[in-house]
Amino acid sequence: MEIMIVTGMSGAGKSTALKMLEDVGYFCIDNLPVDLMPKLQELLMIPGTKVNKVALGVDIRSGEKLESLEEILDHYKEENVSYKILFLDAEDEILIKRYKETRRSHPLASGERIDKGIFRERGRIRFLKERADYIVDTSHMLTKELQQELKRVIVLDKDYKNLYMTILSFGFKYGIPNDADLVFDVRFLPNPYYDLELRPKTGNEKEIQDYVMQGGLAEEFLDRLTDLMKFLIPNYINEGKHNLVIGIGCTGGKHRSVTIVNALYERLKQLDEYGVKAEHRDIRKDSAVK
Repeated sequence: MEIMIVTGMSGAGKSTALKMLEDVGYFCIDNLPVDLMPKLQELLMIPGTKVNKVALGVDIRSGEKLESLEEILDHYKEENVSYKILFLDAEDEILIKRYKETRRSHPLASGERIDKGIFRERGRIRFLKERADYIVDTSHMLTKELQQELKRVIVLDKDYKNLYMTILSFGFKYGIPNDADLVFDVRFLPNPYYDLELRPKTGNEKEIQDYVMQGGLAEEFLDRLTDLMKFLIPNYINEGKHNLVIGIGCTGGKHRSVTIVNALYERLKQLDEYGVKAEHRDIRKDSAVK
């Protein structure tokens, strides 16, 4: 029998996670009273029970009983019950934005501002994050990206280091992304903008990629950047970082930065230990302003 406890911050994606686990064969129960978890374990251990994979949604809706979960988890460990904890998190600003978009009130806000409720919730569920086997930061994930990441680490059982990376292209003339952890300037590379035939194209197209990569300078930069990332990533993980945004900028965010982001994504994807996606913030802005 395998038990997956799905928990984390309200608004971080627990419902999406439970739906995905249900689709891959887990028997899912959301908001099961904590006091009933030992009884559920007993039922699942009865010989002949066909349910062998269970996902339990547990969060602050359990109220004061949530604290007793720690004792239950200790009991599971003593009884050699196989369980794992999936903890979904997101940055406070993102959670606030999600609450405002859905016009929901935070269950611990008690009529106050949303950030007060988020602060209280973090304190209440800290022990679950400390015990988690998987910590997924959904701040920069779309629903389908969260589903893909969960499938990669839970269904395909890939080695997981609790880090999700976003490699983001942008244009300096539109401002540096305020959520970027690392920023690299690739305006030293050949610029297709000055070729009138190439100007309308983007770094997603082969002609632009060939232009930017000519001469070997871009390849050397990618080699050095890849080596740097291989050094930095494990150290970020050791410091407890779960979400990393790598900004790659050129003037307009359409040609050089897009090309480098796509190439770096292909390299980092090969590491197969970390979730990674490529995103292009400003790729269409030049045409939009015109």
